[in-house]
Amino acid sequence: MKARTFRRHLGESFKSLRRNGWMTFASASAVTVTLLLVGVFFVIMLNMNKFATDIENDVEIRTHIDLSVSKENQEALKKKIEEIDQVESVTFSSKEQELDHLIKTMGKDWKLYEQENPLHDVFIVKTKQPTDTPVIAKKISSFDFVNSAVYGEKKVEKLFNTLKTSRNIGLVLIIGLLFTAMFLISNTIKITIFARRREIEIMKLVGATNWFIRWPFVFEGIWLGLIGSIIPIAVVAAGYYYAYDFLAARIPNQVIQPLSYSPFVYQVIGLLLLIGVIIGAWGSFISVRRFLKI
Repeated sequence: MKARTFRRHLGESFKSLRRNGWMTFASASAVTVTLLLVGVFFVIMLNMNKFATDIENDVEIRTHIDLSVSKENQEALKKKIEEIDQVESVTFSSKEQELDHLIKTMGKDWKLYEQENPLHDVFIVKTKQPTDTPVIAKKISSFDFVNSAVYGEKKVEKLFNTLKTSRNIGLVLIIGLLFTAMFLISNTIKITIFARRREIEIMKLVGATNWFIRWPFVFEGIWLGLIGSIIPIAVVAAGYYYAYDFLAARIPNQVIQPLSYSPFVYQVIGLLLLIGVIIGAWGSFISVRRFLKI
């Protein structure tokens, strides 16, 4: 496309937006409402996915070591656990540390056991993939000098199943919402182009090529997508700013935290702009095609 032709198509698209003010407003409003829903839903679902991942990564295997084991055998056991391919880290916690933690969480009554500590030394094992936890726990429990390997068996397996189901539901909802957005926006643009079908027919009859007619409408769809994304971007950016501060201050647990404002919000903004431009251009391209068949 020549530069002169390109400038002509851009100019025509701007003129068309001004001439068809109410239809431009209707189309941009449809884009705004749809992208607002998409943006809010994306923010919620991606944070839910972050929370799920944080919970999964916090799952650990607590390997209780036999009370009578020697230091040499204890080191050999640690090395044996570290050699398992799926294991990411092995951290030692002495029975004194375990008792201190128990006193902090359960109360001062447990201080009675400071004179004769009945607890075990523990290896805290984390796996590379949280879903490998049950298999690795079973394998570790069969090792010599291991009293038990616990990870909250029934609760953890139920948690993994719940998180997997929620992720699948979220993915289906996001895909469904995107298709709904494409349908609503493209149909609104179709109404706009239908109101100008005479203009297209006249241009076609005087010899204009299909692409010469189509380009101004494609550019117009892009502008509609950009204009319609302004309000959703502002709402998402401002809303998440306050929501992040609110949640971060009220979730004391460092394991679960919302996605950081930057770069997350900028990624969502880029995504909304991209969706608006693609859907606007695609809707115009598809909608004008039927009127080019004369």
